[in-house]
Amino acid sequence: MHFLSPRRALSTKPSPRLAHALCALMAVASLSACSYVPTIITPYKIDIVQGNVVTREQAQALKPGMSRAEVRDILGSPLLSSVFHADRWDYVFTFRRQGQEPQQRKLTAFFKGETLERFEGDELPSEVEFVASLDARRKFGKVPPLQATEAQLKSFQDKNTPLAPEPTPPAPSPDTVYPPLESSGAAR
Repeated sequence: MHFLSPRRALSTKPSPRLAHALCALMAVASLSACSYVPTIITPYKIDIVQGNVVTREQAQALKPGMSRAEVRDILGSPLLSSVFHADRWDYVFTFRRQGQEPQQRKLTAFFKGETLERFEGDELPSEVEFVASLDARRKFGKVPPLQATEAQLKSFQDKNTPLAPEPTPPAPSPDTVYPPLESSGAAR
């Protein structure tokens, strides 16, 4: 019979060939995991908002004959104003959100000299529709009415009326005389 010595039986040092095979197996497993991660975990992508938001209400406020300053007050500064097309302002808006179709809208204002001649563009959403399209993930249900009854306004006014001001302490009489801070003959 052949017995192993206790020293040899307790030795758990792996052979170099086994260590190399184990390292190669771990490298292959880690590389294959990289290609599988996107199907399990999707990385966060930020919402990308670019350009000027122009709503239906803003476009309805535009009237031919307005000055450039008036158009700028209503729509904001144009995203594109070309040296080659000095009488044309382009307002472009794009919005990209992960998992949703990108939104893109355009409005072009045409000027003759310093006055608005005409404008044209895509179908524009109202402000309410635009805000609802941005917040598509959250569903809050019915929006509460933003108006108050006369009784609610009276109650609010009663709760928020300022209290009577506290009486101010009496001012010191002008007869009080204080000694000088320095004596006139003191040496410095």
